[in-house]
Amino acid sequence: MPRLLYGGDYNPEQWPEEVLAEDVELMRLAGVNLATVGVFAWSRLEPAPGRYEFGWLDKVLDRLAGNGISVALATPTASPPPWFGLAHPEALPVDQNGVRLSHGSRDTYCASAPAYREAAVAIATALAGRYRGHPALAMWHVHNEYSSTCHCDLAAEAFRCWLRARYGDLDALNDAWTTAFWSQHYGDWAQIQPPRATRYLPNPAQVLDFRRFTSDELLAAYTAQRDILRAATPGVPVTTNFVLGGWVPVDHARWAREVDLVAIDHYPGDPGIGAEEEAAFAADLARGWARHSPGRPDWLLMETAPNLIYAADRMHTKEPGRMARQSLAAVARGSAGALFFQWRAPRGGAELFHSALVPHAGPDSRVFREAVELGGQLERIAASAEGAVRARAAVAYDEPSAWALQAPGLPSRRLDHLDEARHAHRALWRRGIVADVIGTLGELSAYAMIVLPGHYLMSDDQAGALRSWVAAGGRLVATFLSGVADEYGRIRTGGYPGALRDLLGVRVEEFHPLGPDERAGLCSGSGELWSETMRLAGATAVVRYAGGVLDGRPAVTRHAVGDGAAWYVSTRLPADRYGGLLGAVAAEAGVGPECEGAPPGVEAVRRRVGDRSWLFLLNHTGEDHEVRAAGVELLSGKAVSGAVRIAAGGAAVIQE
Repeated sequence: MPRLLYGGDYNPEQWPEEVLAEDVELMRLAGVNLATVGVFAWSRLEPAPGRYEFGWLDKVLDRLAGNGISVALATPTASPPPWFGLAHPEALPVDQNGVRLSHGSRDTYCASAPAYREAAVAIATALAGRYRGHPALAMWHVHNEYSSTCHCDLAAEAFRCWLRARYGDLDALNDAWTTAFWSQHYGDWAQIQPPRATRYLPNPAQVLDFRRFTSDELLAAYTAQRDILRAATPGVPVTTNFVLGGWVPVDHARWAREVDLVAIDHYPGDPGIGAEEEAAFAADLARGWARHSPGRPDWLLMETAPNLIYAADRMHTKEPGRMARQSLAAVARGSAGALFFQWRAPRGGAELFHSALVPHAGPDSRVFREAVELGGQLERIAASAEGAVRARAAVAYDEPSAWALQAPGLPSRRLDHLDEARHAHRALWRRGIVADVIGTLGELSAYAMIVLPGHYLMSDDQAGALRSWVAAGGRLVATFLSGVADEYGRIRTGGYPGALRDLLGVRVEEFHPLGPDERAGLCSGSGELWSETMRLAGATAVVRYAGGVLDGRPAVTRHAVGDGAAWYVSTRLPADRYGGLLGAVAAEAGVGPECEGAPPGVEAVRRRVGDRSWLFLLNHTGEDHEVRAAGVELLSGKAVSGAVRIAAGGAAVIQE
């Protein structure tokens, strides 16, 4: 494959022949080198059970290959065709309220239904047999955004099988789920159901395990297809596109071990600078997952919107140059390229106004002209793909902890582990510090500093790994609600923060959640969302509460442990104050900004290999800025000595 991939989802089944001929010419003009084909084409590929029609796809792949464009060929199993639901109504999903859903959208399937699994394997087998030697085939793209949940009887039986494998016997399950509460003790496996709608609060351990089960059930559906494709085409990478969000029941850190290339879809929701902060977080999260992938060490931005940001209330049109700048920022943080959803905007369907490289206005448009320009830029910086990002700071994001904090019955309804992870990452990003976002707390030696933002669930092994890492010289910053519960969601008694109490040198007795308009006074500034009654147990107070019932009590602490130190933050600090704290801890750990002296709003990231490096500078402000640099600026081809000037909203890539 090319060193940097460029292109996106291509849906030729939606268009007549004359449009397809134009598509290839436009792709060549834009420098597209990879098209994702077939993601939602099941009804065209298999219009009736067992009857395959590949002729149209043959022509598409032949045309792309003849024009030097490679293909990520998808299995279309996220969108079963209409005939499937009619033939197998038991394979349609059932929601939490017991309502069976009907065909009419994508993702209308139950991953536990044998009929669905068999049909998915059959179409994957047919595609593998047909295209195993096709010159266009560069990658397999399995399914699309695995995220579906089902509560039907088939899922219930699969859930019980999963629980037997996890716990071994009912005594262990009853203990882990604390079923003595509210008379939920189970005496037979058949009594256990998915967490369907109930009278009041569901058992949070049951809900948590059902999310874990769903993740594993979807993973089994993925690996069944992956194994068929690998066997048919050894050496061709197989992946699926991870979709991000608190609603997704997938533990991506676990899944990363099963894909040949970590690929993500990311659609920022903030029309302001927050979009760039969100994109940096998603990129660093993908890179953190990719550290555990058995295939490539980099990752791939598989989908994003070319010219729109999907804000809560509207579709925000990206400003000129923003599409390219965001794409270069993804490459800077380790992406193997920039792919978009989608190539050509559709004429109808549920997403008829979705962003596209070829918009409804056609190629005579600003969007397509910028797409052509971006293709040229990616070609000029292709050598940077050899380099890797080396971060010495990390933010821990644990998807099971995020799920656990979504449970009802918690002290506050405003708790969100993903938000806390983004808050910590944002504080580092604004100070120019590049950080991995890691999904596991196993091998930590690569990092000098780690932030644990609301890492609610923690096993004894994880706590032990953190203690050993800190004692060896690491700097840890843990926030409220970290280590409070064990891996089953049971509260660790004896004082919060449970598993980390001794490491942090503090003991928390009471929580004081804050309302949306409330603030906890501090000796300097204030905190929001949360506050705590804390006692020192070896740590030293760095910041104290001021005023109210917590007046004079510790709010932020530091505890020396071996050659390292551990900080505890018991309230949510505002971004500037949080950044100051994390910046001070980073400095103590020997971690600094990637580019010292870069102005606020200018993002700086390096990719390195051996003695070579590429410095990416992304100017997210409305003013020109100069940054110290030396080498060759690849986008312009000009030599740089001393400093480079970056236009407002522009970018520079320096081969140093």
